[in-house]
Amino acid sequence: MSIDLAVIGGTGLYKFPGLEDVERYASDTPYGHPSDAVVLGRVGGHRVAFLARHGEGHTIPPHRVNYRANLWALHDLGARRVIGVNAVGGIRDDMGPRVLAVPDQIIDYTYDRLTSFCDVAGAEVKHIDFSEPYSAGLRGDLLNAAARVGIAVIDGGCYGATQGPRLETRAEIARLRRDGCDLVGMTGMPEAALARELELDYACIALVANWAAGCGDEAEISLPEIFANLEAATQQVPKIVASLLAG
Repeated sequence: MSIDLAVIGGTGLYKFPGLEDVERYASDTPYGHPSDAVVLGRVGGHRVAFLARHGEGHTIPPHRVNYRANLWALHDLGARRVIGVNAVGGIRDDMGPRVLAVPDQIIDYTYDRLTSFCDVAGAEVKHIDFSEPYSAGLRGDLLNAAARVGIAVIDGGCYGATQGPRLETRAEIARLRRDGCDLVGMTGMPEAALARELELDYACIALVANWAAGCGDEAEISLPEIFANLEAATQQVPKIVASLLAG
């Protein structure tokens, strides 16, 4: 099956607007069930696969997402380019709420997650090169697509992947800042590494939902504000994807 692009939707993006000729594939994989059915459709004549990372009802917390099944299902259906949409907190001064960024680096602080397809008896051990965790070509295509439709997107940045589902303490964010992280989220890993093991082109669109703890000028993090910011930022994603496919 030919798929031009796969999109993995994070918090706030449970369905992909504008998909036409929609079909649902409730697939099983050697690694269990994906988070939800893969939704296939067309955007401007291009075939697109969409998968809600947390399920369409947001019932799966970050540390319980079956990342291996999700990536395997998309790969098995024919996807070769994958965009991960991730809700994040902003650490760097120019990465405040409603900002979009396409990070180029990641630091993994997660634990007790199944992080490799090699974690199966008899599987070949693959030592992937992960120096550059996101595919440079797809990153560039995303940035160019956003520019064509007049959407401001920050090029680069380091994503700190934490365990969740709780938000971080001020001390933890101070540590991430010292480590060089510009953004903090809970779902960036092992998704990026698993995509590399499957030799998929993979890039991330990070949607800043809030200032991380102790950053910006907010005294505390407001959940209603987080969801309002996510809703505003998420509306830009279909425009970028349509531009990417058309380009």
